[in-house]
Amino acid sequence: MLERPEVPLHTNGSERDIRDQVKKRKISGGTRSELGRQCRDTFSSLKKTCRKLGISFWNYLTDRISYTNHIPLLPHILEQRLPISA
Repeated sequence: MLERPEVPLHTNGSERDIRDQVKKRKISGGTRSELGRQCRDTFSSLKKTCRKLGISFWNYLTDRISYTNHIPLLPHILEQRLPISA
């Protein structure tokens, strides 16, 4: 019996997550600076996390930039959705 049945037995999801980044990097030739790479990686990660949680990435960014805080922080949403283990 598996201790964590919610964890997939394969990494296909992880590989699928980075596929968009690889395509963009091949087309654009990458970023011009380390800061650009970090920025691209951060926004890409936020976008993927929002998509997996069913949250509009654009609405999340607008909420954070405008300081309206109608949408909870992503870590708080993740905590709420994690199964409680004994």
